Amino acid sequence: MLSISDFSEMCHLSPQTLRFYHSEGLLVPADVNERTGYRSYTFDQVERAMLITVLRGTGMSVELVRRALDEPDAAPALLEQHGMEVRRRRQAQDDAISDARELLGSWPEVRLNHAPGTTVVSKPVAGPPAGRDRDDWDQADAVLTAVQEVVKTVESCGAVVSGTPWRAPAIETPEQRRQNLTPEGPHWLVKIPITADEKAVAALPGDVEVQIFEARDELSIFIPGKRSLAKHCTAVSRLARHPLDAAFIDLSGIRELLHDGGVETAVAIRGLDDTGVGG
Repeated sequence: MLSISDFSEMCHLSPQTLRFYHSEGLLVPADVNERTGYRSYTFDQVERAMLITVLRGTGMSVELVRRALDEPDAAPALLEQHGMEVRRRRQAQDDAISDARELLGSWPEVRLNHAPGTTVVSKPVAGPPAGRDRDDWDQADAVLTAVQEVVKTVESCGAVVSGTPWRAPAIETPEQRRQNLTPEGPHWLVKIPITADEKAVAALPGDVEVQIFEARDELSIFIPGKRSLAKHCTAVSRLARHPLDAAFIDLSGIRELLHDGGVETAVAIRGLDDTGVGG
């Protein structure tokens, strides 16, 4: 029999870790002295300790290691599943590092732009509203896949995408505003600037609408990386605090231009005597 100190040295596991593994049922001592509580191990248990160490080294939780040990046939699949999750977390960390590098290198600033008038196709997109729940924002970003679908539709009809796509809240009509308040939505409108002749416009499917986006002055701010509630609030706060002379920003005309690597939030500038609303 090996004392806990000898077993600890042999397996490179501290006595505290061995006691923890005992309490979790991962590595139960061969014997526990009822009077002193001293734990003793056998040499054969070194192999199990080694396997636990390897699995824990992958970042597996104690619960997942226990499952792998208790269900040897399922262990490879559990390890593969864990590996996929590790890669997902690494990618998320890499993205966060990239975001941090850009933010610290050049903090986003509000810009005054003139958005030219253009023809756009507009399509309502089903998806959750971007609320306070983090999952809402993650799912709302999944709506962006609809942009590529609309682009393919537009191009297949002979139209040409002529600018950066954007999305806006689906509140342009009374019906959209009503539906926007329901869980089903749609909550978003995908907008694609196009150049198209009459033939291409006529070929577009009925679920897209051809509109004229009227020229307007805007304030905008670009924030790199994946969209989040914190980034959205930062953008709106910066835009709202930007000084304007005899004018205000119209948040009902907010739009999010979908650039590679980030989102540009833009709002229309209205004169104090201007009551128009843009999208």
